[in-house]
Amino acid sequence: MGHVFQRPALLVEALTHRSAAGAKGVGSNERLEFIGDRVLGLVVAEWLIERFPSEQEGKLGPRLAALVSKPSLAAVAEEHLVGSMLSVAPGEAKRGVSTQANVLADAVEAMIGALYLDAGLEPAKIFVRRVLAQAVEEQAAPPKDPKTALQEWALKRALPLPHYQILERSGPSHAPKFVVEVSVGDASASAAAGAKRAAEQEAARDLLRKLPE
Repeated sequence: MGHVFQRPALLVEALTHRSAAGAKGVGSNERLEFIGDRVLGLVVAEWLIERFPSEQEGKLGPRLAALVSKPSLAAVAEEHLVGSMLSVAPGEAKRGVSTQANVLADAVEAMIGALYLDAGLEPAKIFVRRVLAQAVEEQAAPPKDPKTALQEWALKRALPLPHYQILERSGPSHAPKFVVEVSVGDASASAAAGAKRAAEQEAARDLLRKLPE
């Protein structure tokens, strides 16, 4: 992370999944994830204001949402092997929890939260700008939310709006899994995620890949 922690316990906590909380008196990373999410949003928002001085909220919002999204943060975690550093209960480890995108993304947010609490905003800003630099460089145009893009595709062709349906909900309350199907006309696609909206987004993204331009 480019930082020597004055309070190493913060980083240990940031890398502790809730399934392993309590072992050796270490709490889960959920509290640090909570504050890290806010720090991340502020840092990226400031960055986008600097980088795209002529853009208004309508374009900056989608850029921000894409950069701080679970897939974006999970990609950062995978690049830097965060999953191998996570402390996870043996049973959950066998289920592959440490490779799940939402778990990896939460860990990155928790690491940002730990860095902020240990050293303040500036080191957190440096870290965020470093790990997201490539993603920002690749944003030539504001990205479209997959659900919005799919809706626009349907409207341009005078088709009914996309229809979303929950096919399955499983898992415990603290780690649910939603399987959602989206259909437009005769075309459909489905996806699974830990939140209903995330599953809808992934289903829409998958369907867009299948549809003609």
